[in-house]
Amino acid sequence: MVYDALVLVSFGGPERPEDVLPFLQNVTRGRGVPPQRLAEVAEHYLHFGGVSPINQQCRDLLAAIRADFAEHRVDLPVYWGNRNWDPMLADTVARMRDDGVTRALAFVTSAYGGYSSCRQYQEDIAAARAAVGPDAPVIEKLRQFWDHPGFVEPHADAVRAALGQLDPARRATTRLVFTAHSIPTSAAANAGPHGGRYEAQLAETARLVHASAAPDLPYDLVWQSRSGPPHVPWLEPDVNDHLAALAEAGTTGVVVSPIGFVSDHLEVVWDLDTEALETAKRLGLEFARAGTPGTDPRFVAMVRELVAERTEPGGERLRRRLGELPLWDTCPTVCCVPARRP
Repeated sequence: MVYDALVLVSFGGPERPEDVLPFLQNVTRGRGVPPQRLAEVAEHYLHFGGVSPINQQCRDLLAAIRADFAEHRVDLPVYWGNRNWDPMLADTVARMRDDGVTRALAFVTSAYGGYSSCRQYQEDIAAARAAVGPDAPVIEKLRQFWDHPGFVEPHADAVRAALGQLDPARRATTRLVFTAHSIPTSAAANAGPHGGRYEAQLAETARLVHASAAPDLPYDLVWQSRSGPPHVPWLEPDVNDHLAALAEAGTTGVVVSPIGFVSDHLEVVWDLDTEALETAKRLGLEFARAGTPGTDPRFVAMVRELVAERTEPGGERLRRRLGELPLWDTCPTVCCVPARRP
């Protein structure tokens, strides 16, 4: 198949204090999130001046992808559009149409399956194309990349670096804690064509990073960034509750690795670098937070490799991966069915 552009599709974030509440209203529209929770999360953004790091991280990734494409003679212009804030995806798709783009690939800044992490981005793309009209370019999402070496290896290196910040004399009582964004248990059950896809992929990423970075240490996969009505069950345990349980059981130090994320955006710098760090200090735990791929050259090269899978002859044979869970290029019609989401 011939494509004439790549579009980076991300979550978006506010860049001024006055953007914070409208942005959060975009994010939570129709989800029944209580107003007090919105006000609480707004304070997280205002703590950092009302600016989310994610947009600058997307600009940096965009520049890195363009440079990598130029170096490897990949002749595709690269665009950027967001789900929840400027530059909005529909505006980007309109610009792509005006530039003569007819068929594009989309790289989404989420490695995993599930409604919010995959299917909703498909819906965002469809809605943006519908808003632009019949001349909108066809846009096809690149595959999920939870077990691609370009995603796993930067996480593993970051875990090694974080371990270097802890007392080596206490390694026997040190533990790895992998985190990802919690979701409602009903959404987790409906993720993928047979359910459980989000948790299974994260468990596989955790296993791969652990095996590469520190196979002698115990590890856990836990959750962060819960939102939504308190009566709705979400994936547990929360990272803060888990740190308390570890301290009680005799753990003296933790490396927290946010494998659910591709960059250090607000859920990382607030929920981990602020709240979880404070929890660890209160409990007397040594704490080091591992980094995320960001613009690591291996992660940037991964984007090019995912494009090559779709554009070069024998693309199926070009796939690089470390795990054993099945892959697909596009969501089956039964995958993360929107009618069943919470």
